[in-house]
Amino acid sequence: MVTPCSSAIEALFRNEIRQMQPYVPGEQPQVGKFIKLNTNENPYPPSQKVITAIQQSLQARLERYPDPLGTAFRIRAAEIFNVEPDWILCGNGSDDILTIVTRAFVGPGQALRLPYPSYILYRTLAQVQGAMHEEVLFQPDFSLNANFETSHENLRLVFLPNPNSPSGTIIAPPRIAELAGRLTCPLLVDEAYADFADYNCIDLIKHNPRIMVSRTLSKSYALAGLRFGFLIAHPTIISMLRKVKDSYNCDALSLAGATAAIDDQAWLKDNRQKIVATRTRLTEGMRKLGYRVEDSQANFVWCTRTDVSLEPIYRRLKTDGVLIRYMNYPGWGEGLRISVGTEEQIDACLSLLKSYE
Repeated sequence: MVTPCSSAIEALFRNEIRQMQPYVPGEQPQVGKFIKLNTNENPYPPSQKVITAIQQSLQARLERYPDPLGTAFRIRAAEIFNVEPDWILCGNGSDDILTIVTRAFVGPGQALRLPYPSYILYRTLAQVQGAMHEEVLFQPDFSLNANFETSHENLRLVFLPNPNSPSGTIIAPPRIAELAGRLTCPLLVDEAYADFADYNCIDLIKHNPRIMVSRTLSKSYALAGLRFGFLIAHPTIISMLRKVKDSYNCDALSLAGATAAIDDQAWLKDNRQKIVATRTRLTEGMRKLGYRVEDSQANFVWCTRTDVSLEPIYRRLKTDGVLIRYMNYPGWGEGLRISVGTEEQIDACLSLLKSYE
């Protein structure tokens, strides 16, 4: 059998795909025992109500398609966020939501804007569309550059992670309302970490129909393995986006688990309190070790130093069984992003870092 060479196979793909750098997620070790503080996962198990709901769903008829609109979830979420169910779109994780929105608003040769440094998947989504990605550098304090709010005819969509990753910093809702008022295109506020923050932007969508807010259950509800996210936006936007999404983009198990999770607001409140308390300890501990740490509103902290190189520290921690995220952004610099783990996990991480001094 004749096997074509790799270059011949690659030539079959669109030029935009061939030129793309693949998105690189945080390391998920398959062997060995590690303390995982590298992918912003919740260190605690989800609500027991989620487990029960999934077990009950397994007893249902899985040979049938799930609810394509996630009606039960939308009804409960609408009550929590004080909107109507037709303001909510369900997705297979918030990445699915981001993909749907990008496909709907941004075409080949058009532009998607994002702040830098931030979630690098935004850039990938633009490239898949054959679109341009406009990366606007944050100010040194992670506030928005004035260029971020300028509009032009080709600008079709703006993504704003809030809180931002990797910094954990947040832009206040009045500033975002001002930004949206100056833009002529839709603005999606990516609130993947907003449950750990002091405020959010959901109320803004009621005053400006071009504002959308995306959420995920991966972080604050401890359901990264379930893959469920949702969008809150004006009903007209939601109805148009339904044309773009996969017919059944959320499976029966994820819908059951997500509905049970968001229904258990007492669990969320308790979990948030634990994460925020440990985040404070981690921030203080890293500062005592000489790191500059941004005031985080997420479930991770961003740590930098100017006196030493950080990559060797990341590698040494990995050798000692602790995974964190090392990031080096061209034009910005390097840093260590450390997810908030349990008290014991953070104690172990801080102890190792202290021993390296």
